[in-house]
Amino acid sequence: MYVVATDSGMNELTMTDGTEPRKLARPDGESLAYLVEKPEKPAGPTGIVWLGGFKSDMTGTKASALAAWARSAKRGFLRFDYFAHGASSGDFADATIGRWREDALAAIDMLTEGPLVLVGSSMGGWMALLAALARPERVKALVLIAPAPDFTEELMWKGFSDEVREVLLRDGVYRRPSDYDDEPYEITMRLIDEGRNHLLLGNPIAIDGPVRILQGMADPDVPWRHATRLVEALTSKDVAITLTRTGDHRLSTPEDIARLTLTLETLLGEIEPS
Repeated sequence: MYVVATDSGMNELTMTDGTEPRKLARPDGESLAYLVEKPEKPAGPTGIVWLGGFKSDMTGTKASALAAWARSAKRGFLRFDYFAHGASSGDFADATIGRWREDALAAIDMLTEGPLVLVGSSMGGWMALLAALARPERVKALVLIAPAPDFTEELMWKGFSDEVREVLLRDGVYRRPSDYDDEPYEITMRLIDEGRNHLLLGNPIAIDGPVRILQGMADPDVPWRHATRLVEALTSKDVAITLTRTGDHRLSTPEDIARLTLTLETLLGEIEPS
């Protein structure tokens, strides 16, 4: 069972000012930090959930831009930090794909109501797919930005040199230099092994709702052909991918943000009754 820790009661969905995250308590004593927008008179019944990337947090450029858009559009919007990310508690060495999947489902179950569109970036794309498979009655559509399903296997383990694999097998951890952080990322063998329980690309992915994918062709971290593999694996007949020739992995330029919000607005217009 999960408990929502608020100032005035349990299970309360309260609009925040975007500065002080609330905490969702976990059964093991850890907590997830989150921010939620809940307009008094929403423009439509469908809420939006942001699922961030590996080692990112809910204050990033895209998440903050979507929060501002949601306020303007009068849309319910939830963003949160996974275990060992951002303002949430936890030791990153203990993190796994399954743990982050549990975080996403807990946030959806306890902090949102009604139909949802999940917006997942990079690793968040994998989380969005796993959540949609687990909650098909709630998740009506997906918007995926440089989605990285199976990245622990396809983009890490298979891409590591023999030397790096030896370090992981011997020490249980590899400290990988990052272009996005001054500190190296600690990649654990536990993360790789446990991730194999959640791989998707080897079989049809039984998601039948609309899926929109935004992908940069100059992405050095998630090659655009990884996104086309996902397109081929999805069972939905309503899948569209937008490739940006000069787009990087972040896809956080003003033009990228405008493309993201337009994609979301158009999708909401398609799935909601007029």
